[in-house]
Amino acid sequence: MTRFQLLQLLIAQARGNGFEFRKWYTGNLGLPWQNTHHAIEMLSAEKRFYVLLFSHEFASSFWKGGALMTFQVPSQSFMRKMADGSIGIVKRKAYTRRNTREDAWRYHLREMAVSEDPLRYMRRFLRVEDDLEDEAVPTTP
Repeated sequence: MTRFQLLQLLIAQARGNGFEFRKWYTGNLGLPWQNTHHAIEMLSAEKRFYVLLFSHEFASSFWKGGALMTFQVPSQSFMRKMADGSIGIVKRKAYTRRNTREDAWRYHLREMAVSEDPLRYMRRFLRVEDDLEDEAVPTTP
């Protein structure tokens, strides 16, 4: 999936929750409006998408307060002191999480700020055809 396609999906989801993309684009970037396609190209090509991703208006619309949000938590591994005093490695599998907090967007902005790639962080919250195909294929042990 290209950066343009990902931004397009992110904006579409936020617009579905009430985000006014045209108003945000002209107000925050100060650029004249031509059309949605051109605006997303400008965000994508010049790496201005960070302004969009970290915008409170966008985040509060994308992670709509009180709405059920489903996303993937990646697998993790870390070292921990065990009950017997030894140091062991704990491995956690990836899982699906559901969230319904009113101010969830603030939490996600903080998490996105410390993540290595904010777009990859945002990608977890989109349910697209690729994900559905991966889930439909049964895994054999």
